[in-house]
Amino acid sequence: MGASTPEPGHQKAEQASRILEASRSFGITPEQYMLPAQQQIRMLDPEGNLISESEQGTGPGHEYPIPEDDVLLKAYEGLVAGRRINDQNYALVRQGRLAVYPSSHGQEACQVGAALGLGTQDWMFPTYRDTVSVITRGVDPLEVMVSFRGDWHCGYNPHDYKVSAMSTPLTTQLLHAVGVAHAAKLRGEDTVVLAMCGDGATSEGDFHEALNFAAVFEVPVVFFVQNNGYAISVPLSSQSAAPSLAHKAIGYGMAGEQVDGNDMVAVLATLRRAVHLARENSTPLLLEATTYRMQAHTNADDDTRYRDSEEVEQWKRKDPLKRMRTFLTNKGLLDEATEERISAKAEEIAASLRQAMTTEPKGDPLELFEHVYAEPTAQLHEQRDQLADELTRAEEGGHA
Repeated sequence: MGASTPEPGHQKAEQASRILEASRSFGITPEQYMLPAQQQIRMLDPEGNLISESEQGTGPGHEYPIPEDDVLLKAYEGLVAGRRINDQNYALVRQGRLAVYPSSHGQEACQVGAALGLGTQDWMFPTYRDTVSVITRGVDPLEVMVSFRGDWHCGYNPHDYKVSAMSTPLTTQLLHAVGVAHAAKLRGEDTVVLAMCGDGATSEGDFHEALNFAAVFEVPVVFFVQNNGYAISVPLSSQSAAPSLAHKAIGYGMAGEQVDGNDMVAVLATLRRAVHLARENSTPLLLEATTYRMQAHTNADDDTRYRDSEEVEQWKRKDPLKRMRTFLTNKGLLDEATEERISAKAEEIAASLRQAMTTEPKGDPLELFEHVYAEPTAQLHEQRDQLADELTRAEEGGHA
């Protein structure tokens, strides 16, 4: 027999107890724990200088320790590689080597933090814009990019890396993420799931359904919203009247937090804390990272029609890569030799992408029939044999 379902009152009492325990770890009340801090979490100023705790405005008990030096350096290496990958892929699109590329230039701190904030046993559910996250997680860049060239598969086995296929339909991956987290909880597995989406996705019905299910069934999911200001051309002000997207969390019965998404140190620190809380308390959390998409939505988008150049210039001054470089240099962790080594590694990745994407793929037409049904029908066998015969005659110089 399966385990009995707790009575609603008992279940709610257990949830309140977990929220109370989590809030005590911060030294604050449950009400303070549920609501985002009055100001977004920030550790570096726009120039990259470490700011004091009193200036962070994080409120009582919201302490986020600075990550270890080796983690900071790894994060910077991811930033440099991510920027180079974004710019290289954007160039490949203009050359006609890629069909499309949704760039995350300017959002690399969110991308790298998402991957480094997870344990090896955890799962990531990315969107179509999260290429750098998937690569930072360990997936071969060449495997990640094949889908943008137009190949029929996602390029990698999700189970090998615990990274779902990058989702193009808006927000559907959040439901899948919650399902995986629920299954892991039922099995007693030590798994946290990171469900990634953008600000536009929060206007979808799937967003509501995913958060509501996660909160009611208390599953360990961290909803990571990269708020880059626009759902293609629609600004956030036309989508939500809430003080922040992080405030939406309390309506579902989970804690929400808002972080400066261009502050690599703060993004990594808050994501690690969110994953830890989700793991320890088996409860979902919502983390909104405020960032900016520096380039167009994709190569099919003309961003000059809905935002002006001055707005873009303002965000350039908050570049996460420059801020992190200044911070690490001031901290004595980054010198010229280390910078050269990191840049050289990023160039190797870019070179391998150029080489792979400028090589014409050799497709096998017979693959069309391989994944239509689990057991091919007689008609499918007949069609496949007919095409194979035509291909053979064409190779022999006959008329297909």
